[in-house]
Amino acid sequence: MNTASKVPVLVTGGAGYIGSHAVLALKDAGWPVAVVDNLTTGFRFAVPEGVPLYEGDIEDGALLAKIFAEQGIQAVMHFAGSIIVPESVENPLKYYHNNTAKSRALIDAATKAGVPHFIFSSTAATYGMPEVSPVTEETPRNPINPYGWSKLMTEQMLGDVAVVHDFNFCALRYFNVAGADPQARSGQSTAGATHLIKVAVEAALGKRETVSVFGTDYDTPDGTGVRDYIHVSDLAAAHVLALEALIAQPERSLTMNCGYGRGFSVLEVLDAVDRVTNQAIDRVMEGRRAGDPDALVSDPSRIRATIPWQPQHADLDVIVEHAVAWERKLTQIRENS
Repeated sequence: MNTASKVPVLVTGGAGYIGSHAVLALKDAGWPVAVVDNLTTGFRFAVPEGVPLYEGDIEDGALLAKIFAEQGIQAVMHFAGSIIVPESVENPLKYYHNNTAKSRALIDAATKAGVPHFIFSSTAATYGMPEVSPVTEETPRNPINPYGWSKLMTEQMLGDVAVVHDFNFCALRYFNVAGADPQARSGQSTAGATHLIKVAVEAALGKRETVSVFGTDYDTPDGTGVRDYIHVSDLAAAHVLALEALIAQPERSLTMNCGYGRGFSVLEVLDAVDRVTNQAIDRVMEGRRAGDPDALVSDPSRIRATIPWQPQHADLDVIVEHAVAWERKLTQIRENS
């Protein structure tokens, strides 16, 4: 894409895990980019130098109008939101507020400002407990928790808005995002994170004593749950390519799975962390958690047919290596702050 068509992009939640990697991908590719983040789960250090950071909430229409005007924003990448599934069950209204109501406010502000392109951070949780694996975009959406519903409701809003406004969108349904920037510029920094690879790496580096394995009687080769792990930098690259696709065909909106189409079990992931760190993680076998499917693996056929996405880090050991390198750097950042 030539430089003239690289429009200014606002990244919501750009100081968080996935959002910060999208900022890096955009900046590396020469896109003008700005960030809005309320810093409840994001970190200033995750926003690169030279990228404007507006500290505030996506519910603040006046702030958004100011950002859109000051930065000449022509596209939004929306990552801001809450992502912990068990918490969504315990506190559903938090999720319908943070993920659905605030997304509505953001979409409203974007359409009022005439912003024509919108990329949405959606989730495989919109499929709930699918009866098939791998999962295509046509697999029935039947969320089993408020987190999944809050994201599906936002997809619905985007679809309805695109019918009546000069506006197109791409909803990217993520599978299990993991790893960190290969240059260790950003990574998963949230304390108390629940992602398996993050938890396992913390245990390998002595930050946790054990790793719990929830369920050993699933209908999988080793009895533990199987998931499709995607490197966060490959995911960020998909967002940039999706934005190019929206700009190239403004009459078209897209919904695409983001995964590799290859699943790994919990035990295979822990084995990979053991291998990479040369440590033996202490594993504690526990009962199943409610709502965990046996396997959740993407069918990436549509994304590969629609955009020229060529994953660069589709290797479990590489994902773990980058997560370990970031975890070590994060220790230094915290010691020096």
